Amino acid sequence: MNIRARIWEVIEVAKSGDRASRIFDIFILTIIFLNVIAVIIGTVHSVQQKYGYLLNIFEICSVIIFTVEYLARLWSCTADARYNTPFSGRVRFAIRPMTIVDLLAFLPFYLPFTGLDLRALRILRLMRIVRIAKVARYYSSLNVIKNVFYSKKEELILTFVIMIFVLIISSNVLYYCENTVQPDKFSSIPATMWWSVATLTTVGYGDIYPVTLIGRFCASIISIIGIAMFALPTGILGAGFVEEINKKKSLDYCPHCGQKL
Repeated sequence: MNIRARIWEVIEVAKSGDRASRIFDIFILTIIFLNVIAVIIGTVHSVQQKYGYLLNIFEICSVIIFTVEYLARLWSCTADARYNTPFSGRVRFAIRPMTIVDLLAFLPFYLPFTGLDLRALRILRLMRIVRIAKVARYYSSLNVIKNVFYSKKEELILTFVIMIFVLIISSNVLYYCENTVQPDKFSSIPATMWWSVATLTTVGYGDIYPVTLIGRFCASIISIIGIAMFALPTGILGAGFVEEINKKKSLDYCPHCGQKL
């Protein structure tokens, strides 16, 4: 086995018995989780003042590690039969969702050196949290979430359309009920949509609420509908998870003898 193929084996998810690949996976996962912790505690002013220089050093080290990892993946991916052509194979590999996540894990760090407007850097620094998405590469069980959303996409889209429809109807109803009494709060249908969103999601901030009898009556009905509406996607996703887990379990056992494969 040549060096390129071996590097590809090590940096990809470890196979059974490959100790070097397993160590590499654990190392990268540790760096990812430490980065998430660093991003969180870095927003604490006292921590930033006292340990800011250590966080900056860790950030630089992390960027170097993620950059080397990305370049190693891009260089060695041609050892895989799916990407065995030098140029087009690497392009196909580079546009994979997980490869794009790998790129976003360190790219914002280099953007300031391109002369980018410094006001945009605060937004770009938030992209560091995308590093947690790299975890999906090492946990195949996370694919269950993707499979559930994919298998239930039609039902979820239908539910979303119904929710938008209910949002528009409820905004119209409350606007005509309350506009004459509260023109400052229910000033237009788009403004009333804020009340509809807060009510349908059962949050109910209380900053906008109906005061007329007909408005309160309609709002009560809309609130009840909101509870039912958000139960729909919950039930769909719950059923999807059960189906996916049962499907996965059935693949682990022989359909004839029932023994574990």
